[in-house]
Amino acid sequence: MDFSTPPDQTEIRAAIRQLCAEFPGEYWRELEPDRYPEAFVQRLTENDWLGALIPEQYGGSGLSLTAASVILEEINASGCNGAACHAQMYTMGTVLRHGSEEQKRALLPEIAAGRTRLQAFAVTEPDAGSDTTKIQTTATRTADGYRIDGQKIWTSRAQHSDLMLLLARTTPLAQVERKIDGLSTFVVDMRAAQAAGTMTVRPIKTLMNHGTTEIFFDGVEVPHDALVGEEGKGFRYILDGLNAERVLVAAEAIGDGRWFVEKGAHYASERVVFGRPIGANQGIQLPLARAHAAIEAASLMRFKAAWMFDQGLSCGPEANMAKLLAAEASWDAANICLDTHGGFGFAEEYDVERKFRETRLYKVAPVSANLILAYIGEHVLDMPRSY
Repeated sequence: MDFSTPPDQTEIRAAIRQLCAEFPGEYWRELEPDRYPEAFVQRLTENDWLGALIPEQYGGSGLSLTAASVILEEINASGCNGAACHAQMYTMGTVLRHGSEEQKRALLPEIAAGRTRLQAFAVTEPDAGSDTTKIQTTATRTADGYRIDGQKIWTSRAQHSDLMLLLARTTPLAQVERKIDGLSTFVVDMRAAQAAGTMTVRPIKTLMNHGTTEIFFDGVEVPHDALVGEEGKGFRYILDGLNAERVLVAAEAIGDGRWFVEKGAHYASERVVFGRPIGANQGIQLPLARAHAAIEAASLMRFKAAWMFDQGLSCGPEANMAKLLAAEASWDAANICLDTHGGFGFAEEYDVERKFRETRLYKVAPVSANLILAYIGEHVLDMPRSY
């Protein structure tokens, strides 16, 4: 076991901090409630950060998942919001691991260069959230490819994506032996579909500026080569990428947690009430110290899960626990930071309320805390299935 920090991680942190300094709190506040941080995303793209997980042979940086997690952690720890574009880093993983060589050569260099954005990840439906196998969006074979009909919801960044990774049913549920069969994965040209009038994207206003949408498919036509891998195995392909997603989301929550603790400690050291800094009071100091300890513990689980992923090892329990612990630690830190600031915590100019809203999401998405606990109960503790 080696807990030393590799030089490349130190360099990544410094570079991300320098870039994020160009986008202070004022920049993010001006975007509220629903403007996309285009300039920020463009700067990340120009510096090759969003192509971190794409191999060098396809124009990317070829970094490890561990390094990618450090990128997103530092973005959020700097007061920015990696969720605005994090899917650009990992959604392409389905194509990378399961696509044809022709698909990889055609798509990955364009994504790495930022000329094409693959950010929309369309799985969830109004009546099929965590129970993914119950999705009703269909992809029906045609002479030229597939016709897609149905609806998706909570598809974030769809308005700022050129391509979409879509999970649809190609074989009716009643005709498959196992409910995970008969689902297929497609890369859909969103611009072409919207221009043809067969795809409608509607924004959903939410608690935070997250750019999420609902999408309607009314006869979207895609060619045969839009299919990723084999027909009917899409559910497995999607699951294959979830561990990476959960590690990266955990890293974002850890970054938020670090921001809250640092922000709270700084304010507590400067704010004087009754003749002394409020940070001298254990009622303020001890909760911040505990929040710091929880963030550090979650970070270790994140690094373990990322290391296992990079080694090609199975890391489902570790990735899930990293996401669970990071989300809870960040949310606790958010509440402690807000309490520390008192009334000023609700003032926009302090950015606490913005980050407070942003980090709350991680308790629910991309997988809820209760579902992770149920997964651990069944698959780690070998208890009966609870759902």
